[in-house]
Parts: sequence; structure tokens; C-alpha cells
Amino acid sequence: MTKIESTKVEIENSVENVFIFLSDFNNFQKLMPSQVTNWTSTETECTFTINGMATIGMKILAKTPHSHIKITSHGKVPFEFILHTHLSSLGSDRSSGQLVFEAELNPMIKMMVEKPLTNFFNLLAERMKEIK
Repeated sequence: MTKIESTKVEIENSVENVFIFLSDFNNFQKLMPSQVTNWTSTETECTFTINGMATIGMKILAKTPHSHIKITSHGKVPFEFILHTHLSSLGSDRSSGQLVFEAELNPMIKMMVEKPLTNFFNLLAERMKEIK
């Protein structure tokens, strides 16, 4: 099992507001870097292309209010994965968040995607700081 953990970030917003924002894929696009194109989404599903890589589909599988969102790969994807969004309250108007990616990757694929995916999830985590 390949596991990639983003940096844990502090967000200047309540855990409730961050959870509501991240629970809707229509908001998720605001976190994406410029390398992401062809974004389409509903509240619970999205698809997008990462330039130079692949088209990715995701859907929300489960939510635990204000603490966890479990996202799974969806549709035609290069490999199956689970993406966990972990949130914690740090007070009434501060929270922390971290993304944890899990997938069964063969050694060749892992070697190719581990660094770009680590950078991608760290960037998404950093952008979570901007959730207002």
C-alpha cells in the first residue's frame, strides 16, 4: 500500500466552515493549481485533467461531520485510490487539515507518481489555508 501524507496545515477558519467547503466538489476547484484543466463537478463527484498526466475522477464516499471526508477514485482512472481529508478544531475560528492518499501501486507506477502526487497534495493542503 502506498500512502502519501500532505503537510498538516493550520486554517484561519472554523472546522465547521472548512468541512462544509470541502464537502462540495464545486468548491474544490478553487484549491486546484493551474495544471488542472477540464474541471467538471457536482456536489459529490468531479473529474479533471492534470496536464502531462491523466484524467482523474473522484467521488465522496463518506463524511464524518467536521472531522473526515473519504473520497474514492471514480470512473476511468489510471489506478484506484482513497483520499482522506482529516480536519481538527483548533478553537472557534481555527482548524487544521491534512490529506492522506492511499493506493495499491506497483513499484514502477509508484516510482513515477510518488513525487508529483506528494507535491500535488502538499499544494492542495497549502491552498486549504485560503478557505474563507
